Amino acid sequence: MKCNPEEQKGYIHSTESFGTVDGPGIRFVIFFQGCPLRCKYCHNPDTWQPNQGNKMTVGELLELYQHNERFYQKGGITATGGEPLMQLAFLTALFTEAKKRGIHTCLDTSGIVYTKSKREEFEKLFAVTDLVLLDVKHSDPKGHKELTGQDQEPVLAFAKALEEARVPMIVRHVIVPGITDGKEELAALGHLIGKFRNLKGLEVLPYHTMGEKKYEQLGIPYPLRGVEAMDKKEAGKARELLLKIIMEERKNMMNKK
Repeated sequence: MKCNPEEQKGYIHSTESFGTVDGPGIRFVIFFQGCPLRCKYCHNPDTWQPNQGNKMTVGELLELYQHNERFYQKGGITATGGEPLMQLAFLTALFTEAKKRGIHTCLDTSGIVYTKSKREEFEKLFAVTDLVLLDVKHSDPKGHKELTGQDQEPVLAFAKALEEARVPMIVRHVIVPGITDGKEELAALGHLIGKFRNLKGLEVLPYHTMGEKKYEQLGIPYPLRGVEAMDKKEAGKARELLLKIIMEERKNMMNKK
């Protein structure tokens, strides 16, 4: 007996009814529970632990979406976290049912759990995903490991799989003073992501300290205590440099044809 897709359950941390920064338009944002990364600047440490939070069905989430559906005409659903890919089957079921209803689907992910051994499962997800916001933490493998506690390779393999599946991708990058704001790091990042033909946009996010209170409440030491928030103007300059390098990379690719 087959399970009704709308009855599949996943662990959800919370939802946001009127998200405006996680994909195009006004969006219903779903925060998935569980994440293997321990990013030093993470502002949602309460989403780390898997198999916790509210256990919800696909149907229940889509019902919440429908409550404000008239506001989402130019938006849709965004799955974020935590790391949504930790609940791959549930995420795929959610996006599959959303697409049946004509809802735009956006995935905000680090790609960190991608593995070629589950390629077919990921391809099923790609088939029902309209847009991916890929969080690229660092350009350098060693720097990535130090910043997140995990290897970089799965992230790049995921980006390549998205490119092959022709899923549009917007890269997100957090600028942290003394960690990811150096010109060499930014140039390396520009060359790294500029090679992907499915890259459709770039979001450079200035580091902030708003998550520090959550760490205190959870009794967790804050890794970047004392690091000041990044000025928005400096983040803007970093974006300009990244875009310049990306354009150079694109020109090089065209010249090689």
